[in-house]
Amino acid sequence: MQAYRFRLRPDRNQAHKMRQTAGSCRFVYNMGLELQKTRFKSGLPKLGYAGLCKELTMWKASEQTKFLSQVPAQPLQQALKDLDRAYSNFLSKRAAPPKFKKRGRHDSFRYPDPKQVKVDQLNARIFLPKIGWMRFRKSKEIEGTIKQVTVTCDNDYWYASIQTEADVETPMHPSASSIGIDMGVVHLATLSDGTQYGSVQSFRNNQKRLAREQKKLSRKVKYSANWRKQKKRIGRIHKVIRDTRRDYLHKTTTAISKNHALVVVEDLRVRNMSKSARGSVEKPGKNVRAKAGLNKAISDQSWYEFRRQLEYKQKWNGGELIVVPAMHTSQRCSKCGEINAANRKNQSEFECIACGHSDNADVNAAKNILAAGRVVKACGERSIDCSMKQEPESATVTTLCA
Repeated sequence: MQAYRFRLRPDRNQAHKMRQTAGSCRFVYNMGLELQKTRFKSGLPKLGYAGLCKELTMWKASEQTKFLSQVPAQPLQQALKDLDRAYSNFLSKRAAPPKFKKRGRHDSFRYPDPKQVKVDQLNARIFLPKIGWMRFRKSKEIEGTIKQVTVTCDNDYWYASIQTEADVETPMHPSASSIGIDMGVVHLATLSDGTQYGSVQSFRNNQKRLAREQKKLSRKVKYSANWRKQKKRIGRIHKVIRDTRRDYLHKTTTAISKNHALVVVEDLRVRNMSKSARGSVEKPGKNVRAKAGLNKAISDQSWYEFRRQLEYKQKWNGGELIVVPAMHTSQRCSKCGEINAANRKNQSEFECIACGHSDNADVNAAKNILAAGRVVKACGERSIDCSMKQEPESATVTTLCA
């Protein structure tokens, strides 16, 4: 399964129809959610997907909601299917209760039947029901059989995500090397061979500009024409931040996955690491301002997205990704295995108090991560006792397992 995302080039009439379709899907989702909540308060069982579709038929026939018949039926049904899944997860206590959708936030609609969608790759065109043929910016060839198409709106730009399915042979990675990766704030990723990928800091680079535009927004009358224009300007800045970060992550993860068959990363709890240090009135926190800056820097890195991209790219290239606990990786000496907080003198320097081994602190941590990954690979265990002491680098993996 693979998805291709292309930017659409609709004319004014087509853009209007897509906004109408996305708005109708949002309306149907909110109507269904309101119905489910009313039934829940009355003690009635929830309506299944089939029952929601019957309600949709009645809504189309109603004079007040007759506009629903002007858009394709399948995207409306898919909106109800998404609602049914979200509400079932809520009743099963697997997720929080679904919320009403707001206009302008994640506007999208989906065509699940590939027979209704046509793609002309030669002329870079796509046909959508009741919208017509539309050009798109073709950046690569679409391979495989089309399964479904999702159309999304991102700050007045429309995109088509084409999901395909294809039978491929089991890939064999061209490299036999293994690498450990230490994630950080100053450097996004530091490899155990000494390679370092800097931090792009897309949010920090646009923070002043974003604050200036948000200040202008606060001075305008809410929901006025100028207020809406200013909202779009702010949305474009956020889009630049997202696109810059995503582009850098893709380039970095692609380079790593192509050159290394085995990649070992830390199991970082980003939510816990980025918690506020403000505390409470009874127990106020310490260094709150410094911790807030660190939290902002951590969120700007997108560590989880980095790991997610590495995982599927390793599968595509025939490699493997191993996740190991992050405990003591920065305090352990990669030479003798001594664990001590005094080993790390500052952010970049590491010097073992037991054997005198010195190295870059991030490189030393990446070597520890790689050693732990080799233990998992050799022993087939999913967890590592991080308190164990390692043998010197010349020792075999069997010795580490013992």
